[in-house]
Amino acid sequence: MSRTLTYGMVGGGPGAFIGEAHRKAIALDGSARLTAGCFSRSAEKTREQGAALGLDSDRCYADYKEMAEAEGRRADGIDFVVVVTPNATHYEICKAFLEAGIHVACDKPLAVDSAQGEELERLAREKGLLFMVTYTYTGHVTAKYIRDLIRAGEIGPIRTVMAEYAQGWLYNENDWGGKQGEWRCDPAQSGKVNCLGDIGTHVENAVAAMTGLKIKRLLAKMDVVVPGRKLDDNDQVLVEYEGGATGVNWSCQFAIGSDNSLRVRIYGAKGTILWDQERCEEITLIGEDGISRTIRRGNGAVTPGAAQYGRLPAGHTEGWLEAMGNLYDSFTRCVAAKADGTFTEDMIDYPTIQAGIQGLKYVEACLKSSENGNIWVTL
Repeated sequence: MSRTLTYGMVGGGPGAFIGEAHRKAIALDGSARLTAGCFSRSAEKTREQGAALGLDSDRCYADYKEMAEAEGRRADGIDFVVVVTPNATHYEICKAFLEAGIHVACDKPLAVDSAQGEELERLAREKGLLFMVTYTYTGHVTAKYIRDLIRAGEIGPIRTVMAEYAQGWLYNENDWGGKQGEWRCDPAQSGKVNCLGDIGTHVENAVAAMTGLKIKRLLAKMDVVVPGRKLDDNDQVLVEYEGGATGVNWSCQFAIGSDNSLRVRIYGAKGTILWDQERCEEITLIGEDGISRTIRRGNGAVTPGAAQYGRLPAGHTEGWLEAMGNLYDSFTRCVAAKADGTFTEDMIDYPTIQAGIQGLKYVEACLKSSENGNIWVTL
């Protein structure tokens, strides 16, 4: 990369968890510098956050439209924008920056429906712009290693996949999880789903990224369990994939004792792969002989394409923040290559807008299935 890129952020104001996480992840490799932002719907809070982050006051904007227009006109305007606002705002914000000719990285879910996602894809394609959706877990070295093993036929044709994402933070009917939980549980800000859109889409994306499987049809049961909630907090989905493999996806936000438990179990004709996000430094590989091997990040068995994202020697733990940093590592290299005319599609190793659209179609199919008596729905 010939120069340090610059970026702006929409959302991520004072006290916001995910915006700070994105800023730290980008800073890991020093490939981009924050120079502009609209951090809050409150101009005062935006100025406060901008000052805390050392930004020039004239690049702390009162609203995202002003920011997109101004940065798109500047000779030294931002190279890309990071969107970390509630779900229902993603479409309009991303659209504004694409129309201004600025590359976009958007937190998942991409939008509230696939029609919005497809419109953003059309705009990005017409403008020749890159668009990343931050499904963070696919950035783990071990997740990329699993992808490589399956592509190489290590466990043979996949027969079934069991995947789950359990959290316990919204179990209490008298506790809405603070600022982070309140908007997720609010249909006006989150859309038609909570749990499925927030963590269930991570399940769908993790399986797709690791295995390459495409969903043919599904049957979903989406429940609102905790008293007082309006949106789903427990989702169970039966899946049939193209080619004959099957699967079960479960996501839940009231599983007491579960913190951030994304797990994937992949069963093939010649072996099994087990992965637990909370133990993301390792995978378990079981062959036809029944012998179980634990392979850790940082060791020679890991394929070069996955190992290149490791930052530390074996035994020096890397985790979620590094996984997000790995996505930005690929994204910023692609943005820089776009600028200097050396970009090729095979450089992309991050979740694209197509992955975001697939997640939205997954949610829509689950809603259709659940609302119509748990019927099978073809994607």
